[in-house]
Amino acid sequence: MTGRQLTLIVPAYNESPGLEATVREIRAQAAATHLAFTIVVVDDGSTDDTWRTLASLTTDIPELRAVRLSRNFGKEGAIAAGLDVSQGDATIILDADLQHPPRLIPDMVRLWEQDGWDVVEAMKRHRGRESWLQRAATRTFYRVARVLTGQDLQDASDFKLLDRRVVEAWRRFGERATFFRGLVAWLGFRRTQILFDVPQRFGGQSRWSIGALLGLAVHAVTSFSALPLQLISVLGFVTLLLAAGVGVQALRLWWSGLALPGFTTVILLQLIVGGFLMISLGIIGTYVARIYDEVKARPRYVVREVTPRE
Repeated sequence: MTGRQLTLIVPAYNESPGLEATVREIRAQAAATHLAFTIVVVDDGSTDDTWRTLASLTTDIPELRAVRLSRNFGKEGAIAAGLDVSQGDATIILDADLQHPPRLIPDMVRLWEQDGWDVVEAMKRHRGRESWLQRAATRTFYRVARVLTGQDLQDASDFKLLDRRVVEAWRRFGERATFFRGLVAWLGFRRTQILFDVPQRFGGQSRWSIGALLGLAVHAVTSFSALPLQLISVLGFVTLLLAAGVGVQALRLWWSGLALPGFTTVILLQLIVGGFLMISLGIIGTYVARIYDEVKARPRYVVREVTPRE
């Protein structure tokens, strides 16, 4: 065993059915790296027996540390809490449902330790059991995110190994609302990829939905790009051209004596302009809401308790 240390961060929300098996599997794979390691499970305000399970496991697994948040702050908040307490020379983030296979941990550590990569990203080769609608929505999300943010997150996941330098750089981000995948990509550093097939979820039910994906898309775009705000100017220019064209046509008909009552045209123009205005106000409102949240400078998460107590 070398002197280097490994921290494994596991966000968990209502994962009690399979949590013990997950922790023990992660522990077995981490032990295979021959590094000293700590497993940090962040209970993101679970309403089931997740915390009770963790409290019981900490008495049996000395490498386990459990952090309980005061309420559900979302996965981004749970990841932030884990990164803030990480003390490892390398940190691995993975899910609690075993859809991020712990068997990849030794390979990720080898790429970091022997080959010198700062970031090892686990990329989804096969997405597992997803409906055609979920697959289509996911593909659309990645394409839109690439166009609007310049970040290629195709088949990316939160399953990553980060060198300590990357974690320290991530901690310097000042924004309250974080997007972990995008921020790690933005940081740069030397990075490599490792592929995996998403296995069937172990225990519990998935809470991922099209609505959650849509929320993630809005969060990702507004976090990394002001392009939607610039598109408002494009909409305004298009509306101006449309109005100019209609105006020229109306004058031509008037000069030729063929002018007819234009009730339908007026109504259509009002609907088009009104639609553009509402879309523009919605985009501006989304950014203003993000500014409002950031200005309040509330913490990303609040810790209720930690076990074992130090």
